[in-house]
Amino acid sequence: MEELPHEKQIYEYERTIAQIKEHNVKNPLLSADEMNRLEKKLDKLKRRVYSSLFPWERVLICRHPNRPRSVDYIKNICTDFIELCGDRAFADDRAVVGGLATIGEMKCVIVGQEKGYDTESRLKRNFGMLHPEGFKKALRLAQLAGKFHLPAVFLLDTPGAYPGLTAEERGQGLAIAMNLRELSRIATPMIVLVIGEGCSGGALGMGVGDTIGMLEHSYYSVISPEGCASILWKDPEKKGEAASALKMQAEDLLEFGIIDEIIKEPLGGAHHAPEEVFQGVKAFILQGWENFKGFSKELLLEHRYQKFRKMGSFQIKQ
Repeated sequence: MEELPHEKQIYEYERTIAQIKEHNVKNPLLSADEMNRLEKKLDKLKRRVYSSLFPWERVLICRHPNRPRSVDYIKNICTDFIELCGDRAFADDRAVVGGLATIGEMKCVIVGQEKGYDTESRLKRNFGMLHPEGFKKALRLAQLAGKFHLPAVFLLDTPGAYPGLTAEERGQGLAIAMNLRELSRIATPMIVLVIGEGCSGGALGMGVGDTIGMLEHSYYSVISPEGCASILWKDPEKKGEAASALKMQAEDLLEFGIIDEIIKEPLGGAHHAPEEVFQGVKAFILQGWENFKGFSKELLLEHRYQKFRKMGSFQIKQ
């Protein structure tokens, strides 16, 4: 597993313990009690390191190559999944994966942003950066959910919408704007979860929902820390300062009313114990469905409107 800078001491300690255990098989160096004390010290070290992470260190956890992706969640929380492809206008954007699914007792439409896990799949998925047809594909699937009165689930994990010329030529900005408008009008429960990077319009174009959750070490922001540092300080190396200033972590956004719930991650991040995270995500989705499935069409849309209408409100101190 790839080591992050703040985990160096932890992994060195783990390697030392592993070497002692291996040596103990043939020539015991430490007693069982001494080994137990070492294990307790390691656990204490982990808790100290992971409880005092800086925002940038949490961004690194969010971007860890072994962090579960949308396809992992679909595979592990859905008992049935039938993928549906294409936007019925131009092409199939592989940065978006979605279709019909069953989660527990809930039949739904699930749509996720997918980055890929190795060089080949990342190129295929365009590193999770959506083209206009990706947003149109997500909207088509959400409209399908509305037509058949199925809840819609969105998993967000993107560094941003694709900024290339081809995307602009096909109306990238318009596609995002259309999603914001049309997703707000679909009269079915819509559940949004940020599982990794929730960056810029790429995330917002699929981030309209009745309840919005975030994994503990994911982030949701108008811009990446590197992009912010390049604009404000003309120096991308000040990304750590930018990560702190952006207030993009789950606790900040819960306080601001941008999200509704934080799904806890295992110590060190979701990649350390994916099964725990799958169960937490499944519980969040099913609870969201339970909360909104009894709403009338009018009440559901009014609740969604008011939820987004109050975002960004502020008071001027006299």
